[in-house]
Amino acid sequence: MADLHPDALVIGAGPAGLMAAEELARAGRRVLLVEAKPSPARKFLMAGKSGLNITKDAPPSAFLAAYDCPDQLRPMLERFGPEEVKAFCRGLGQEVFTGSSGRVFPVAMKGSPMLRAWLARLSGLGVALRSRWPWVGFEGEGLAFDTPEGRQVLRPRVTVLALGGASWARLGSDAAWVPWLAEKGVTITPWQPANMGFAVNWSPHMARHYGQAVKGAALMVGQSRERGEFVISVRGVEGGGIYAVSRALRQGARLVIDLMPDLALAEVAARLDRMKSGESTANRLRKLGLASAAAALVMEWGRGMDLAQAVKSLPAPLAGPRPLDEAISVAGGVAWEAVSEGLELRARPGVFVAGEMLDWEAPTGGYLLTACLATGAWAGRAAAG
Repeated sequence: MADLHPDALVIGAGPAGLMAAEELARAGRRVLLVEAKPSPARKFLMAGKSGLNITKDAPPSAFLAAYDCPDQLRPMLERFGPEEVKAFCRGLGQEVFTGSSGRVFPVAMKGSPMLRAWLARLSGLGVALRSRWPWVGFEGEGLAFDTPEGRQVLRPRVTVLALGGASWARLGSDAAWVPWLAEKGVTITPWQPANMGFAVNWSPHMARHYGQAVKGAALMVGQSRERGEFVISVRGVEGGGIYAVSRALRQGARLVIDLMPDLALAEVAARLDRMKSGESTANRLRKLGLASAAAALVMEWGRGMDLAQAVKSLPAPLAGPRPLDEAISVAGGVAWEAVSEGLELRARPGVFVAGEMLDWEAPTGGYLLTACLATGAWAGRAAAG
């Protein structure tokens, strides 16, 4: 068993940890970055498989309003917000563009070119990366790891924990760290899924529509109305449109779907009235212009309703959120009262936290990655100081 004393230790090589390591290295610290998995940033790479949405082009006030704890995150996002994220990408040789929705992507669309460039830059700054080094808890004043070389106990001057949340455990975010921090007196807010799908008890007739997208719908939750796309799956409904309202749905709000949001109810009713009497409901919905997946939802959920009303105000009988580990992100984690303004644990001086470990929630669309980068930079600067 080795007993090591690095200057600065960062545990977790996702975006928050990588950013913290860079800030520490630029401040002249000798940085050891350790990762439990065989390679770094696995969740980051998975997120980029369908196009890496790195941030969102939005006015600062609108961008901040997307988070559930804007007061705590404000200074971090003001210092490292969308403009800084775009400049950061360009600094890694990754040009970016802004889509019609305001979402920002690297031109390469994938995360791997950016990660390769970032790791090379960190290496040039002297950051040492060790993979297959799972943290297994505190050991006295040190931090213990099970490594390919055997058990290691590190006693760094400062440590940044960037261990992720509690979703996608197979990629590294398994929340194994919760009891170790709780034992030290750190308050942990219970986990809840965020940006997740919802279960639906489908009838057998829906099986042929699994995997189909419902496009251009308006999802209404209370006074909120969000335009978006979602997918019918064997487990229920999921996708960007559902994620945008998932927090309210998780809290018990009712979902109503407008499948033809560009037409008024009266116009939908008039179009249906002009059709021949005696036609099947399925044929009438097809002639109305509904895609097969949307029409299937009307047939599934709108039985007994006036057909025009069903098209414009279809109630969705959801059976609760999908499990935590299936969620894109989480709410919960290290409570804000447990950390200082610099994200240092009050119960464990010299140890800082960043990224999804902290108790914040945001929608998809670039907000998640931006906050991970911003909190990582903030914790890294504070630890370096």
